[in-house]
Amino acid sequence: MATAEQQTKESSFSQPEINIGLFGHVDHGKTTLLERLSGKWADTHSEEIKRGITIRLGYADVVVRKCEPCKIFTTKDKCPGCGKIPASLRTVSFVDAPGHESLMATMLAGATIIDGALLLIGANEHCPQPQTREHVMALEIIGVKNLIVVQNKIDLVSEEEAVASYEKIKKFLSGTSFRDAPIIPTSAQHNAGLSPLMEALEQHIPTPKRDTSRDPQFLVARSFDINKPGTTLDKLQGGVLGGALKYGRLKENAEVEIRPGYEVEEKNKKVWKPIFTSIVSIRAGGKTIPEAVPGGSLGLLTNLDPSIVNSDKLSGSIVGLPGKLPPIRETLMLETHLLERVVGSKEELQVENIKRAEALMLNVNSAATVGIAIELKKNAFVCRLKLPVCADAGSRVTISRMIGNRFRLIGYGIIKEQ
Repeated sequence: MATAEQQTKESSFSQPEINIGLFGHVDHGKTTLLERLSGKWADTHSEEIKRGITIRLGYADVVVRKCEPCKIFTTKDKCPGCGKIPASLRTVSFVDAPGHESLMATMLAGATIIDGALLLIGANEHCPQPQTREHVMALEIIGVKNLIVVQNKIDLVSEEEAVASYEKIKKFLSGTSFRDAPIIPTSAQHNAGLSPLMEALEQHIPTPKRDTSRDPQFLVARSFDINKPGTTLDKLQGGVLGGALKYGRLKENAEVEIRPGYEVEEKNKKVWKPIFTSIVSIRAGGKTIPEAVPGGSLGLLTNLDPSIVNSDKLSGSIVGLPGKLPPIRETLMLETHLLERVVGSKEELQVENIKRAEALMLNVNSAATVGIAIELKKNAFVCRLKLPVCADAGSRVTISRMIGNRFRLIGYGIIKEQ
């Protein structure tokens, strides 16, 4: 039986405190590791299961615990050493981002809602792989400070090969801002190294201070219909928005606005109108909570018609109080910061300047859109967006260019008022 103190502490973890992203090259074990930690297989999309890769962002919440007598860190409710109930430390939301090169836009969208990251690198493959390099660069660009490297699949190599792989990882990181990041050898397949990994997570990725005084901004990363086929009208539930609260507080029954909303035609001109709804309930850490604060992944059950939200139709949107959200922007002026080299390409390609009429993939907050460069300025350019975004001036936007048949990361921009 848990002590009264432990039960009280457990009850305080109804909302996850922090978002941790899982990044890395395809098939280096991100989804398997998440399943070992949470007991949940994050790839639930039929095409993901068929192809064995993550296409959409996957989520799982876990409680990190420590058994003091055994000095074991675990996510299980019983210590694997002595079988007793370990003390709870904090609840973490893990976000499983795609590693496949053609899904970089989804990865970049997921990167904007995290507080720290685990970078998985397979010990059985050369380091760095193109997408490993690209993910690290993206994490640097969006400002992630805390990273832990998971040297996974050590069961597939000899001790000498594992040491050689470790040295290659150290050499790769030495040229980045993550040169001092801890490297934890693991085998997710065999549950090896998970206690040292959880210990490193507690030591190296602290829970950030949260700003609850500002107007709330909830970044939508997923949107979906939870009703099963054949559900009768009297039992139909509204659409669900999944994501993370960036600032402020959101309460049950609150009236909210969603931007950029939906497209309508007025006076022969297409314009975007915000959507208004109310929050029926808030889910966090597998529980319903009356009020949400920043930290961890959240689900907002709304009064929206499920057809409006299904298949991630509202992903990239921002939810907040009516009239308190950033403006809807159909064009962006971006102060440009280009990299010297194209990231993710096997060849060493120099980044060329933005060209007029060029199509670029842009990621801001949790939104991904294509922007067409319509005006070039000194260290800046103006682009017209295929899909509008809701974003504050000063927000950072990652910029990717089509090279070959893939969008490759070439830098970032800062939104300026026009």
